[in-house]
Amino acid sequence: MAQTAISEVSFARVQKEVVDAKQNLASVQDLSTVFKTVSRAVEPSVVSIETRSVVPAVGGIERFLPPDMAGPDQGGGGGGGGMAMGTGSGVILEVSGDGAFILTNNHVVANANSVKVTLSDGRIIPDAKVVGTDPRTDLAVVRIRADKLIAANWGESTGLEKGDWVLAFGSPFGYVGSMTAGIVSALNRQVGILGNMGVEDFIQVDAAINPGNSGGPLVNTRGEVIGINTAIASRTGSFNGLGFAVPSKIARPVFETLKTDGKVQRGYLGVQIADVSDQDERTRNVVAATGFKGQSGVFVGEVGRDAPAFGVLQPGDIITVIEGKEVRSMKDLRERVAATKPGTALKMRVFREGKDADVEVKVGEQPDAMAAFRGSPGQRNEPRQSAGEFVQGLTLRNFNENVGRRIGVEGVENGAVIEEVVPGSAPFNAGLRQGDVITRVNGKPVATAAEAAEVLRAADATKGVRLNVTNSQGSRFVMITQR
Repeated sequence: MAQTAISEVSFARVQKEVVDAKQNLASVQDLSTVFKTVSRAVEPSVVSIETRSVVPAVGGIERFLPPDMAGPDQGGGGGGGGMAMGTGSGVILEVSGDGAFILTNNHVVANANSVKVTLSDGRIIPDAKVVGTDPRTDLAVVRIRADKLIAANWGESTGLEKGDWVLAFGSPFGYVGSMTAGIVSALNRQVGILGNMGVEDFIQVDAAINPGNSGGPLVNTRGEVIGINTAIASRTGSFNGLGFAVPSKIARPVFETLKTDGKVQRGYLGVQIADVSDQDERTRNVVAATGFKGQSGVFVGEVGRDAPAFGVLQPGDIITVIEGKEVRSMKDLRERVAATKPGTALKMRVFREGKDADVEVKVGEQPDAMAAFRGSPGQRNEPRQSAGEFVQGLTLRNFNENVGRRIGVEGVENGAVIEEVVPGSAPFNAGLRQGDVITRVNGKPVATAAEAAEVLRAADATKGVRLNVTNSQGSRFVMITQR
């Protein structure tokens, strides 16, 4: 067969592509040089951690870096617990006096009876001390006594973008001094591994992270620590392409607080909230009923009786500004309040009853365990009082101080207390119960049962009726809709 001739133009194009490719390979080599340089800059600060701990039985399909145990079951999968050896990693972030502070994961050192640290130069520190732990971020600080130590530098995680190169350091499966490279796959991930009280805002990466990497640093191409390797999503217990790291914007302040105070105090308002942009139909209807036209902010649904915000924030308020800065979402609000020192007075702007109002809330300390607000205490079996007003499935009577003492409601001067509520009625389905005290209807204060009944009768329930309600547990916002 005759060969097809190649034109001079085509040949010249191919030649140019080859030359360009060879030149571009120099850039690839430059990237390799970056990785090698980062390794030399960071590795002296990376440590391996071994613990002896009493561990509970573990199991499950998805494996989020269990305590990297290599105990009786030799691998940290399902097991019966007992005394076990744990392995993990850490990074020296401050050299102080005759030693240094190391940041690692809480799950690496939690409940450890002893902690041994091996430095990058092979020295072993057998008596490392856990200075403080913070389960809500899965971070912990360990103190060692040694000389000739080098601290890594912090970097900023706030400027990260998808596609940025990152490198993960640690001791996966006990292989000390390992480094892997990848990119940022996603940001602001919540994966549900730290529980309802957990602070999750993970950096997702495709740099290989495996058991043993826990607590090691995630660094940028400048050799700066922008995260702490914490978790993997896997059905095998090994890396499946999804790794997660606590960003430095969270890790750094926790580190500073733990090494100084041994614990993290977080601010707390004691309110139940929802995004005004929530797509849930009920939330949309409630927010719309307030007349709020904004696209960002946080709706206050309930205020706990013993909450720091009680008596200042009201159910139905929409928080739009804190300390002069716009509140974008629930996540935004929670992070900013949690980062506020308890006892601090926060200035807020809220949308209330059709207009803006400025309030000041003294932030409390977030308790170790918080029960979800239920709003109403449930149907009570209180002895029935004299006949009252009946409207829309509710029997109402005047609220007074004596009634307040009987049902445990304080801080309310007047209103209409619910004596009975018909099961299956619209008020019942909206969550109203015996013992609830109605203080406002559609934004209008009501001082007596008669006033409340009058406003309720005049309201168009098909469009929704807004109630401010208080009971022994706190205050909340209720929307009654008759379909």
